[in-house]
Amino acid sequence: MFRSLAKVGSNTLLSRILGFVRDLVVAHMFGANAGTDAFFVAFKIPNFLRRLFAEGAFAVAFVPVLTEYKERRSFEELKHFVDHVAGTLGAVLLAVTIAGVLGAPVLAMLFAPGFIGSEGKLDLAVDMLRLTFPYLLFISLTAFAGGILNAHSRFGIPAFTPVLLNVSLISCAVWLSPQMERPIMALAWGVLAAGIVQLLFQIPFLHRIKLLPRFVFAPKDEGVRRIGKLMLPALFGVSVTQLNLLLDTLIASFLVSGSISWLYYSDRLMEFPLGILGVGLATVILPNLSKKHANESAEGFSRVIDWALRWGLLLGLPSAVGLFILSGPMIATLFQSELFDATDVAMSRQSLMAYSLGLIAFIMIKVLAPGFYSRQDTKTPVRIAVIAMFANMVMNIILVFPLAHAGLALATSLSATLNAFLLYRGLRAEGVYQPEPGWLFLILRGCAAVLVMGAVLYWGVGDLQSWMGVPVSDKVWRLLQWIALGSISYFAVLALLGIRLRHFKSHTA
Repeated sequence: MFRSLAKVGSNTLLSRILGFVRDLVVAHMFGANAGTDAFFVAFKIPNFLRRLFAEGAFAVAFVPVLTEYKERRSFEELKHFVDHVAGTLGAVLLAVTIAGVLGAPVLAMLFAPGFIGSEGKLDLAVDMLRLTFPYLLFISLTAFAGGILNAHSRFGIPAFTPVLLNVSLISCAVWLSPQMERPIMALAWGVLAAGIVQLLFQIPFLHRIKLLPRFVFAPKDEGVRRIGKLMLPALFGVSVTQLNLLLDTLIASFLVSGSISWLYYSDRLMEFPLGILGVGLATVILPNLSKKHANESAEGFSRVIDWALRWGLLLGLPSAVGLFILSGPMIATLFQSELFDATDVAMSRQSLMAYSLGLIAFIMIKVLAPGFYSRQDTKTPVRIAVIAMFANMVMNIILVFPLAHAGLALATSLSATLNAFLLYRGLRAEGVYQPEPGWLFLILRGCAAVLVMGAVLYWGVGDLQSWMGVPVSDKVWRLLQWIALGSISYFAVLALLGIRLRHFKSHTA
């Protein structure tokens, strides 16, 4: 699994780097204003539904059933199952897409009610949503294809595919926007084009493993019905973080203009380590856990979870502390421009610091939730998700008044921490996960290393004002130096305390 994690992580890293380039281009060309707020809402709606249905509920329901077919049934039965799922999923997605395009005004008002009364802002969001909503159809089918490839240990291709989204958006921002009457509309066209390209990219690799599907509408198929039953409760369980982020957007639409953009840019920076670590770990362990469950290997199942939790802690600690301390320098380096000024940097820094407090919890949710879904238990995470959702709503109301947009980010982090704790307690209570020896020493050594790293960064980077007005090239070089020094100090202390990479490579079942 270590090689699979490295492959997923490296491709995800490339995608995240290009994602930063994309956000840098958008920030420098369009700033943080009513136009970017409208685009982020238009992009967030199909992107939210994609994470909720395609990469969320559908993925956690589809991969375990697919793995069971692969392990216990003939290839012919597996192929029929894939065909039936493709046809049924495609028909549902097409109907939802048509409804979304026709109902764009209602969706825009529902997801950003603060836009009501600002006709120009609302109309722009509606126009862009009509272009971005079909992205749900194409990217959901892409996620379906990725699930098949992941179940056959082809992790690299699905992990590389998001690179194409960033390339498409950057290209449209740079070359298409100057040709348009409303330049921001180019980003909506970029989203639509990206969905088509990402789906087409998967086709040769599905053909290579002889599982390129024929679209057969078969809602009564045994496997399709099992997926449907598993999906309904999983809608909340796997995507509570996305629901919380969406609530942030809804409430932020009532705050000052720019609030949605500040949350977006800080969330994007937080998504960098979360995508590499959390999503990477979840992608690798879900098919492995499903296989262990199908083969009735309880000990192996527990050891896979333990391995993932150790990696999540080992790399999540320095990521969280680094994001917190370097939040201002990172945003100033990546996004500051004439249109994204010092105020925007300071506001985005506040929400990034709040998000960083929940980074480890976000990673642990990605690791712990597959422990339920791989056993086709979607009800337990739902109960936990509902508790976390209500907690987030209450904390949003409490924290938004004193902390504005940063309070929304902090509420999301706190609810994620509650979610992770309840998932962990549930796995332990069911006897599914038993921690391997050595956890206490790992935690103590990790905390010691991250304290040294934090001290190095805190005393070295200076205050936020010292990063303002500095040429971009100087800021980039300075930021890279401190990231390197922080990383070196962290891993050097771990090495001095006796932690070696081989300990984690061999800790798999």
